[in-house]
Amino acid sequence: MSANVYQKRIQSLRDQMRAEGMDAYLILTDDFHASEYVGDFFKCREYLSGFDGSAGTLLVTLKEALLWTDGRYFLQAADQLEGTGIALMKMGEKGVPSVSAWLASSLKEGDVLGFDGRTVGCAYGENLEKALSSKGIVLKGDLDLVGRIWEDRPPLPERPAWILDEKYAGCSVSGKLAALRAHMEKGGADACLAAALDETGWLFNLRGDDIDFNPVPLAYALVFMDRAVLYMAPGALKAEDRAFYEGLGITIRPYLEIFGDLKALEAGTRLMLDRETCSMALRGALPGDVQVLSAGRFIQKQKGIKNETEMQGERTAHIQDAAAVIGILAWLDEVRDSEDFKAGRITELTVAEKLLALRKARPDFVGESFAPIIASGPHGAIVHYEPTKETDIPIQDNTFLLMDTGGHYLQGTTDITRTVVMGTPTRKMQEYYTAVLRGHLDLGSAVFKRGTNGYRLDLLARMPLWKLGLDFNHGTGHGVGFLMNVHEGPQRISSAPNDVAFEPGMLTSDEPGVYLTGEFGIRIENLMLCREAFTGPMGDFLRFEMITMVPYDRRAILPELLTDEELSALNDYHRQVIGNVSHLLSEKERAWLMKAAAPITRD
Repeated sequence: MSANVYQKRIQSLRDQMRAEGMDAYLILTDDFHASEYVGDFFKCREYLSGFDGSAGTLLVTLKEALLWTDGRYFLQAADQLEGTGIALMKMGEKGVPSVSAWLASSLKEGDVLGFDGRTVGCAYGENLEKALSSKGIVLKGDLDLVGRIWEDRPPLPERPAWILDEKYAGCSVSGKLAALRAHMEKGGADACLAAALDETGWLFNLRGDDIDFNPVPLAYALVFMDRAVLYMAPGALKAEDRAFYEGLGITIRPYLEIFGDLKALEAGTRLMLDRETCSMALRGALPGDVQVLSAGRFIQKQKGIKNETEMQGERTAHIQDAAAVIGILAWLDEVRDSEDFKAGRITELTVAEKLLALRKARPDFVGESFAPIIASGPHGAIVHYEPTKETDIPIQDNTFLLMDTGGHYLQGTTDITRTVVMGTPTRKMQEYYTAVLRGHLDLGSAVFKRGTNGYRLDLLARMPLWKLGLDFNHGTGHGVGFLMNVHEGPQRISSAPNDVAFEPGMLTSDEPGVYLTGEFGIRIENLMLCREAFTGPMGDFLRFEMITMVPYDRRAILPELLTDEELSALNDYHRQVIGNVSHLLSEKERAWLMKAAAPITRD
């Protein structure tokens, strides 16, 4: 789309700002639930700017427009913002202020900052208030100005929702509600508001399709000590599912009725909520005599620790998923000698479509867990590149092909990255790949004391790269949901400080990388379960169990650069892959795997 379109849209927004007496307007990526990925109705930032990454904040003043995003999207944002007049603000880079700092230094006393309070979390909004109140800047959060100018805006989704069987979830809805109510009782609460979609989905074993790749419906929940209310599209549930919930004392109410019901809460109600996911609009709907208590992210913490059924399900899902990914790897080696490949007819989208077909052939496949990242050559340097019809290129020879993909199965969610050589690698390609692999193996082999957080583990994945003067500008690991959002908390592995300690049952990615603009990108990713290791005189120790089961590309590995421990870990892992996946493969794929996962030596 022409950059002029976005300039015109921003000008239309400014016309609305002037009419409302606003000097600046803030557009976050979020929906009404602080979701990472959002449905089409909520893509206001993309509508105004053309930037379609999953993270970014757009600020429009009467004279300027600026977009903040993180290191995953620097290259993509620079490309998509070209010609729009929107300045790219590279978060975390030296000299780049935060959104609140920029506002505090740029707006004048009495200026008005507007936003749609339904899409701004309490914690974020309160930080804005603290940063701007001393400057005399007024915040006005009750107007959706983008909605006024967005012609043919997609409607709020009302797709079918369904209940995940307890044989997959491992815990009943009544059991989860009982645990939450015990937490509420301990905290002196009369009610709890669940606003995040994955938290509502987990609590009620509820799944849906209102957001692409995230199997959740748009829903809020109010849980009382003796009843609960689910707010969602009236026709989303089948009659038998509504009856199931009603039998548990759960009432179904229309989605947006939550605001009126909050306003009607009895005086003195003590309400638990999560300030990170509860919006300014929800908080503003509460009567002044309602006492707000912190929920302490209880649901997120419970959801993040997988039960035994979920852990076994995830192992099953990853073995099934491995059969599909191994299928695409074997096919790539075979097709490289074909006339179609030589003529440029095998493209990034060809690979994405082929891999999706292979996943669809696996039992209990539900859908992809995110848009596939299939990146050939220089596209691999764009951390979250997603091929489209406009950007799709033939798979290039003698370079890397980076494939970051995943699937949802009834037994769990997968997320895997494999970077493979197409053709002949250079020494530089092998050295960099081996350094990424070393960090990946070192983190995956870690044994650590209970109470350790991801901030302390992060350097294990970066150290081999640092020794070469290399690094990557994204987190090393994120939590993964169970047939749920592919990114979830509370744990993470990152150079950014965090205080969430690892617990047995947490499912986390291990994905170091390196990205060279204009050349190639390398990322290697497995999912791993946190497990108990042993108890010693100094306390309890934990370890990781790798559950992704796909070989690494031996053509890119320099064995002489691996330590003895790393080489042993590599060969042990490949033995597990053969043992777990071989029986699911065709004869041709099994022969490919036996070669790809054969022991690697330094000879």
